[in-house]
Amino acid sequence: MKPFSQACENNKGYIAEVLRDAFSARQVVLEIGSGTGQHITYFARCLPATYWIPSDIPESLGNLLAGLHGDAPENLAAPLALDVTRQPWPIGPVDGVFSANTLHIMPIEAVEQFFTGVKQVIKSGGKLCVYGPFRYQGQFTSESNARFDEWLKQRHQESGVRDIEQILAWAEGAGLTLLRDHAMPANNQLLEWVCT
Repeated sequence: MKPFSQACENNKGYIAEVLRDAFSARQVVLEIGSGTGQHITYFARCLPATYWIPSDIPESLGNLLAGLHGDAPENLAAPLALDVTRQPWPIGPVDGVFSANTLHIMPIEAVEQFFTGVKQVIKSGGKLCVYGPFRYQGQFTSESNARFDEWLKQRHQESGVRDIEQILAWAEGAGLTLLRDHAMPANNQLLEWVCT
């Protein structure tokens, strides 16, 4: 059976609506942390003129391959083994980068390396879109996000809902300018930057 994430099923339509405006036709977009492949397969069908490259850490690539098996549209590349902490990333320049529900899973050092890698591969004028929960001025946006943060830390001490101020500082250091902070369902955000 294919790997399946109910969260992906719940949020993919809302995310796609934002990505339709963020990523234009004939662009190449790299997804970091493609997981089950549900998001990128759906986005490839919603934006058929955009070319999508799925990726995940080497130890999770088998799961991603299983998720994509027999279900990959023509505008979806073969998945790439990519660990954000291993610089430089094994890919040339891309027009856009997307990642969902990864920054709170990675150790904080890996989150910083994520932005270092994005800076290396994204073209000038390209977009970075990141989906997930964040804290603002040290505060959770909901009680459910606070409980989620506790659960994350119980699983791995270096995981956790990230402070938006730190994320924005790393993004700015990578030459990215925040365009929009989209409020999304289930107390999540979709941050949209442009590479200047």
